[in-house]
Amino acid sequence: MRILDPLDPPDAFPPVTAALESGLLAAGGDLGQERLLYAYRHGIFPWYNEGDPIFWFSPDPRTVFVPDQLRISRSLRKRLRQRPYQVTVDRDFAAVIAGCAAPRARADGTWITDDMRAAYNALHRAGHAHSIECWQGGALVGGLYGVAVGKIFCGESMFSRRPDASKIALVHLCQLGFALIDGQVPNPFLSQMGALEMPRGDYLALLERLRDQPAPLAPAVDAGR
Repeated sequence: MRILDPLDPPDAFPPVTAALESGLLAAGGDLGQERLLYAYRHGIFPWYNEGDPIFWFSPDPRTVFVPDQLRISRSLRKRLRQRPYQVTVDRDFAAVIAGCAAPRARADGTWITDDMRAAYNALHRAGHAHSIECWQGGALVGGLYGVAVGKIFCGESMFSRRPDASKIALVHLCQLGFALIDGQVPNPFLSQMGALEMPRGDYLALLERLRDQPAPLAPAVDAGR
């Protein structure tokens, strides 16, 4: 595992094949926009807890969604027909990331630190990070956020304050025109929704092919190399 210095250039990461079995690739550095964008364009993402150094991961296999293969249960289809929520895109990114960072039942703390929130809010202002929101009666009741890397959407986190709100946000995301949605690491929710495990090499090959294609949600900005 390489230790990064904040003064290191954005491309100072070791090859992803050097990652540990856990997917841990490097530690340190910073959450500057250039480093974050380089990382996402090369299959790397930050994930750490408050008080830890910044840990950078590139797991093998990778948890992904093929949008047209999303698993929608009968009960979710029924709720979708009822249209209980107003769904928007990029209406309130800051509120979504705050909702994802809020304490949850059966969870100790959050990995979305204040520094992470500041970094991804900056990515959003630059046109790279996006949110899907679910509203009910004018209140934000669920949503998700992530980073658009060409035709791949790298999902970061989601939250729900009403039944199926985060699932409905994911369904909407799958309808926006991305070729692949990166869920990063497995969890029961993603598996329930039909997430697949893809070998890291296959994911990186797709990423290289899709990262320079126009992103469905991104303006024409320099994504970094």
